Amino acid sequence: MHATSKQLPKSLAREGSTQQPRTPRPRRFDPKAMLSNSEMQAALGSGLLMLVAWALSGWSEIFSILLYIVSYSVGGWIKAKEGVETLVKERDLDVNLLMIAAALGAASIGYWNEGAMLIFIFALSGALESYTMERSKKDISSLMALKPATAVRIEKGGMSEVAIDLLAVGDQLLVRPGEIIPADGTVYRGESAVNQASITGESMPVEKSAGSDVFAGTINGEGPLYIEVTKSAENTLFAKIIKMVEEAETEVPESQRFIKRLESVYARVVVAATIALIALPPFVLDWSWSSTFYKAMVFLVVASPCALVSSIMPAMLSAISKSARKGILFKGGVHLENMAKTSVVAFDKTGTLTEGLPQVTDFIAGEGYDRNELLAVSASIEKLSRHPLAEAIVRKAEEEHLLLHVIEESTSVTGWGIEGLIEGRLWRIGKSNLLDERNEGGDEQWRSLRRQLEKEGKTVSLILDGGDIAGMIGLQDTVRPQAVAAVHKLQELGVKVAMLTGDRAATAEVIAGQTGVDLVFAGLLPEDKVTHIRALREQYGNVVMVGDGVNDAPALATATVGIGMGMKGSGAALEIADVVLMNDNIEEIASTITLARRSQRIVKQNMIFAVTVIATLMLSNFLQGIALPFGVIGHEGSTILVILNGLRLLR
Repeated sequence: MHATSKQLPKSLAREGSTQQPRTPRPRRFDPKAMLSNSEMQAALGSGLLMLVAWALSGWSEIFSILLYIVSYSVGGWIKAKEGVETLVKERDLDVNLLMIAAALGAASIGYWNEGAMLIFIFALSGALESYTMERSKKDISSLMALKPATAVRIEKGGMSEVAIDLLAVGDQLLVRPGEIIPADGTVYRGESAVNQASITGESMPVEKSAGSDVFAGTINGEGPLYIEVTKSAENTLFAKIIKMVEEAETEVPESQRFIKRLESVYARVVVAATIALIALPPFVLDWSWSSTFYKAMVFLVVASPCALVSSIMPAMLSAISKSARKGILFKGGVHLENMAKTSVVAFDKTGTLTEGLPQVTDFIAGEGYDRNELLAVSASIEKLSRHPLAEAIVRKAEEEHLLLHVIEESTSVTGWGIEGLIEGRLWRIGKSNLLDERNEGGDEQWRSLRRQLEKEGKTVSLILDGGDIAGMIGLQDTVRPQAVAAVHKLQELGVKVAMLTGDRAATAEVIAGQTGVDLVFAGLLPEDKVTHIRALREQYGNVVMVGDGVNDAPALATATVGIGMGMKGSGAALEIADVVLMNDNIEEIASTITLARRSQRIVKQNMIFAVTVIATLMLSNFLQGIALPFGVIGHEGSTILVILNGLRLLR
């Protein structure tokens, strides 16, 4: 945001500040993580043994066969175990068992290398899939870590530290400055600013005093608070967040259930057809047993689903790899599939569309005051405070390289602000509500200016020189430089853009106007965000949620695809997210959706091609009769082609 100036009577001047975008943090690929995967090690070992066995086949056939057997065992053990477990526990067949049977069938008629190749390709595909799917495991340990273990309970005769689980409704607690509030409750004594970003997503700390509600998991500011517990530990808003995340994690994507059903049906059909080919032709067609068994083995090889399986994962992994180079990390291929169908992208406001830190946008000096000197005085006093608004004022002075003053004496005015002496002169900085209690000449101009700033969604602070108003400060969480471009790119794809925030409606509308989002939902608690995400899914279909805070975790889990911010995001948001923007580069979301759509087109191409080749080979085997080597060449050739088609996404 560029500096602005407005002319008011009595020489009131106004300025804004600029915020430089941060340099993205690079992310490098770590091959050690891939190679440490046990399935990958087994697959590569199987492939190496296959090559050695093939190379030695002319030297010693027996030794070569022994190596092939070891290759089969190393590469096929994990898949064979999974297939047997499915057969025993679920009384069902899957592709794992079918592939092992196809490889053994090839070996049984002397084609050891062809069978080993089938095992190697299938094991490699499974290893790559296993590696990417490991990243989709969702864990809420980071979210749980934000829950304090104990609380200070006020009892007759003193205070005692007790476990959170022992708190009951009506208990009175002391929350010291800087501590996490341990329970939902109501303040009955004390004043302080509470950082509620973890629950509501509000960008500014909220002032709390007697009668105010507070939430577990939020952070107390600079003043002690005495609260009365209103909800037990299992019923707090924080506990509800954890529960909603856990419930959302148990949902199984429909695409996964469909693939599982298809796999089972396919395996049963192939096994049944193979058995029929072995048993019936000698009686029905008067074939010899050797000819029948040969044709059955050819059928088992050409019908094996290597090409069909490889139609999906190489394309998915290529798209995932390409996204990773841009700092976008997918936790599984299913999330890429879902992202291709995106209809709505919902952004959290604070820290996602905005910088997440208050910035001085307007600094107004009254008549007779030098603007730079007044800013230096304000920053000198505020430097003694840790309040986010105070830190914003100090940053502003530092950006302008102003020399700060020595503070002779400083006092925090709880619930209002801070005051200090500079060269014997008393200065005070705090909330602008003081204007509502005054009625002096010139105050109406300041009140008018305050209304204008607040209408723009800004927080307003007042500077007092003794009892006189010396200036006014407007602060706001500013829009990220990439936000406007990110929203515009999504809209060009036909995707609607929504904004969900716990901030005030006035602030939300200002940010919405600056970014150009289509839908705005403000004043939301985490459970409200979940409700809106569900409503958007019902109305539009697939919804992507982008967020960075603990309060966003339930919505991230509820959305079709949850995207977490990698640099500024909370641990809970990153754990629950399906996709992580490692560099917080939200402008790449649109290109990622485009890439996901391209990958789906390639997957469809591959599947049509794979099914066509399998069907052609099977019909050729029945009608004309083909040699097993030609069947393997046709089958493996189609597999290689679909893999190469998928890998072209890496370009």
